[in-house]
Amino acid sequence: MNASNDYAFTIDKQEMRQAFDAVADGYEEHAVLQNTVMQRVLERLDLINLQVRHILDLGSGTGTASRLLAQRYNKAQVIQLDVSTAMLRISRARGPRFFSRQGYLCADAEMLPVAGSAVDLVFSSLMLQWCNDLDAAFAEAARVLRPGGLFIFATLGPDTLRELRASWAGADNKVHVNAFMDMHDVGDALIRAGLADPVLDVERLTLTYDDGYRLMRELKYLGAHNVNVGRRKTLTGKRRMLDMLAAYEQFRQEGRLPATYEVVYGHAWMLDRTPVRAGVNRPVSIPVASIRRRRSN
Repeated sequence: MNASNDYAFTIDKQEMRQAFDAVADGYEEHAVLQNTVMQRVLERLDLINLQVRHILDLGSGTGTASRLLAQRYNKAQVIQLDVSTAMLRISRARGPRFFSRQGYLCADAEMLPVAGSAVDLVFSSLMLQWCNDLDAAFAEAARVLRPGGLFIFATLGPDTLRELRASWAGADNKVHVNAFMDMHDVGDALIRAGLADPVLDVERLTLTYDDGYRLMRELKYLGAHNVNVGRRKTLTGKRRMLDMLAAYEQFRQEGRLPATYEVVYGHAWMLDRTPVRAGVNRPVSIPVASIRRRRSN
């Protein structure tokens, strides 16, 4: 489970998929944090000498990172994988129409429809926090990597949206903010997956807003609103919302309300074929070489 054994923090994957499908058209307009972190992860590849033929982008969204990876490794095939068909549709429309080396898979990172030892680089930026079982996601990343392959990622740590979490705590006892895994627990999960030489570090980024409503709207526009099992199933009453917004005011600085994001960066290597935990009821594996862009009639 994602940072907590409490069932209330389980991500409802169907709700999550629907949320991202709903915001796909306008996602890039609001993805300031997401694009900033993605660039940080790409910059870390500058320091790594890696021969790459096949890349898997986990949580590819609208494909910005995948297209940049294709430019960086211009002879490599990039497989975009996301749970949202709408995100993949938009990414495909924005990609090159002819001679594309991009492939598209709609799937869950905890159960990859990709053959073992098929890719040289697994890239993931701000997707892993949506996994209920990080061990399963890491084991799958390790399974699909070739020996010598690299897994590089960014995810969110427990200080993320701490102001929002604290503000809701005084107004409601329901789950309103995801639980996020500590950097040390992320490192332990990499080792359990059979990945070697993990390197992790943390950065805190702060976005600011005129008021709490703007923050809530932005989270909704990004598909990042509350999809935990323990969320309130009825509409949040006006009184509760006003109480939360009033509590948030204690964090106001220089006329702005902050929203903190703790970003955990990491990478690790697949050095051998150490057995890793297999997913339950995994779908049939698809060799990367067999993935081709479908031609439109």
